[in-house]
Order: sequence, then C-alpha cells, then structure tokens
Amino acid sequence: MAETSHAYTFPKAEKLCGQLRIKSLYDNGKRFTCYPLRVTYIVKRPSNNCQTTIKPLSNNRQTTVLIWAPKSLFRHAVDRNRLRRLMREAYRLNSLPLKNYCRDKQLEMQLAFNYITKETLEYAQIEKAMKKAIQKLTDYENADS
Repeated sequence: MAETSHAYTFPKAEKLCGQLRIKSLYDNGKRFTCYPLRVTYIVKRPSNNCQTTIKPLSNNRQTTVLIWAPKSLFRHAVDRNRLRRLMREAYRLNSLPLKNYCRDKQLEMQLAFNYITKETLEYAQIEKAMKKAIQKLTDYENADS
C-alpha cells in the first residue's frame, strides 16, 4: 500500500535542473515528436566492466524530467504555467511504466518535454500525447537492447 501512494508523485529529485545537464541533454539527446510534444532524451546505461560495483539506482533518480512551454509561443506567463501544469500532471499520472522499466533495466533517463504548438490544447490531448511518448520511449529502448 505504501508503494502505491508514492507511485504517482513528482518530487524535486525527478526534476531536471542545472544549465550543464540541460545543455548536455539538448546537445547530445535523441528527439522525436508526439504532437503537441517534442521529446528529447538521453539514456545512461551501466558499463559492462564495472557491473559488480554498480549500486541500484534509487527510485527517484532513474528518470529526471524537464517540462517546458516556450515564451516565444506564449507571451503570458499564465498560459505557460497552465501548459506546464497540464504536462506535469499527465507525466505524473502516466510515468509509472517508464519508471518501472528504468528500474528493471538499471537505466537512468533524462527527458525533456517541449510544448511545440501555438494552440492551447485541452488536458485530454496532452495526456494522450504523453502516453504515446512514454510508450515510444520504452519501445525505442527495447529495440536498442
């Protein structure tokens, strides 16, 4: 019961921050689009030669996420804040399969979700795109393995 109560949280430790980490993600990450979201991601895998020395990653550090709505598309902070809030909520409620996948494979993933359209869409459309993006992330990584 205690595990399910923490399953749908989005704590500070899961938020991607720091200019160097964000720059590295955008410079070196892979990208794909699930309209209205553009997803940029980097997957870090443990190296084979130090397999025995790797500690299991803590649950809240396996995925770190940046959620962004650009000022160039939405001049009013109210609009940007609303879109970020909707994207955060969609990620929070649908990220459990991705977190479980990263935990099982001992991966660390950095993600950025960018809102790329000029229209303000409803929560249902954003959630559908978020689910599709999370499914693509696990599918892409299954194909790489």
